[in-house]
Amino acid sequence: MKNSQFLIEHIFKPESFSSDELELILSQFKKVELKKNEYFIEEHKTANYYYFLESGFARSYAIDLEGNDITTKFYTEKDIIIDWHSFFLKVPCREYIQATSNCVAWKITFENFMKLFKIESFREVGRTRLVNSYFTLKNHTVSMIAEQAKDRYLHLVKTQPDVIHNVPLKHIATYLGVTDTSLSRIRKEILKNK
Repeated sequence: MKNSQFLIEHIFKPESFSSDELELILSQFKKVELKKNEYFIEEHKTANYYYFLESGFARSYAIDLEGNDITTKFYTEKDIIIDWHSFFLKVPCREYIQATSNCVAWKITFENFMKLFKIESFREVGRTRLVNSYFTLKNHTVSMIAEQAKDRYLHLVKTQPDVIHNVPLKHIATYLGVTDTSLSRIRKEILKNK
């Protein structure tokens, strides 16, 4: 359990596990540090790790048909960093997941993750996080169709304010489906109307 206070405080609450279960779970995770621009996973590789982000910022992105990188998700403290499809089905990743700042994370291998699945409370933590991840993705997908760019930006400001201050605007723009110029115009309009 050495140095795993983050996991105990934010991910695996001691009241949900026996002391033996908690010790077994924590022993399967390894603390890792990634420098800005390093990758958690790259396109065409198979995801072998499931991460909990302790500190820092990351993003997932895909390359479009014109060769532009388009941000698909931001990760902040306490988020799971994973390509669900690649991790569980053992197929190549279609995106990159990259640190946008120096990051500290806790990783577990697929094999060790599956070993822990016999613990009911561990399964429940995983299920809850998977469902929340799905809803976040679904909401973003629908917002790209049904909302104005300004509303998408305001939603991001409200739900992930740290992203606005710690991630390059060019990544935020692609996530919102707008150009850098359009995002600058939206930000100026919001400031003017305050």
